[in-house]
Amino acid sequence: MYDVIIIGAGSMGMAAGYYLTESGQTVALIDAFDPPHEEGSHHGETRLIRHAYGEGSSYVPLALHAQRLWESLEKKTNERIFAKTGVLNFGPKDNIFLETVKKSAEEYLLPLEVMTAKDINQRWPGFQLDKDAIGYFEKSSGVLFSENAIRTYRMLAEKNGADLYMNRFVQSIKTSTEQITVKLENEAVVGTKLLIAAGKRTNQVTKLLNIKLPLIPLRKTFSWMTAAKNSLYKEGRFPAWGYDDGNSTYYGFPDINEKGLKIGRHDGGRLLDDPRVLERFGTYPEDEQEVVDFTHKHLLKNIELKEGKVCTYTNTPDEDFIIDYLPEYENIMVACGFSGHGFKFASGIGECLANMLMGKQPAVSLESFRLSRFDDSI
Repeated sequence: MYDVIIIGAGSMGMAAGYYLTESGQTVALIDAFDPPHEEGSHHGETRLIRHAYGEGSSYVPLALHAQRLWESLEKKTNERIFAKTGVLNFGPKDNIFLETVKKSAEEYLLPLEVMTAKDINQRWPGFQLDKDAIGYFEKSSGVLFSENAIRTYRMLAEKNGADLYMNRFVQSIKTSTEQITVKLENEAVVGTKLLIAAGKRTNQVTKLLNIKLPLIPLRKTFSWMTAAKNSLYKEGRFPAWGYDDGNSTYYGFPDINEKGLKIGRHDGGRLLDDPRVLERFGTYPEDEQEVVDFTHKHLLKNIELKEGKVCTYTNTPDEDFIIDYLPEYENIMVACGFSGHGFKFASGIGECLANMLMGKQPAVSLESFRLSRFDDSI
């Protein structure tokens, strides 16, 4: 019998699995695919990590804790997990998101450089911002190599004795106060506690327990671009960045390993009836046109689309996470709703989940992510 069974061995699940095994727990990791893969929230090679947080200053302690753990993981393994490219948040003046970035930095004494459009255009000639723009530059933030991080956590968890059940679909879950039995196609996995961290498939799993969580699946896209003056955008010469004007939100990465500039739109997207079915990139005109229009306005006009991919955001109605025990189940935790801005926290949340499953206090409070705030929706 395992101490903990984890359904969903992606960003949060694999991290939690590693930290559990590091504490001597026996762990079974179950996934419908074989991570890292293109069905999870780690898909697409890279993610931003920001510390001065525009989504709310309450996230800052978790971001800083996660940063320390990412750096520790890199030192432990010599794998490339984090690149300190710096992150520039920019947009028009008096923008709520940017004001929250500034407030977060002031509250937690984070280094933040205030920049005018002229400052930005001169330091990074790949930008061509309008004169009314303002920017906040965090030199200590940067880029996480998301798929490599999952691969590294998997390697360490397996080394610590975790059992992986990959390419397996969960058929049923039977529970009692003493144990949980997860039935797969041809076998059963038995454990004392269960963590459900199944991303866009979370409600498929909780349905087996007659529970539906308030999750909204969206079809999203992201792209890689190339420029005639591509050297301006190379890692080491260009920062990672985020843009918000109150109506639309974009994010981007420097050209790393000659892959091109990675750019995506954070807001918007198309509602999905079935999150398992994604129409290919280019199905809708906005797949290509939105990022091209954005880059031609805020970066250089000689930038062209190189490649695009689709992914799924699975968010809660308030876009904050859910991390809690399921109603009426004292031995089943759920962690979900991370899409769009959650990966950067995976190390910190994984460690916190491990501690909670072992009956310990997490290093950072996760009280604000309790499921009870959606009592009327469950």
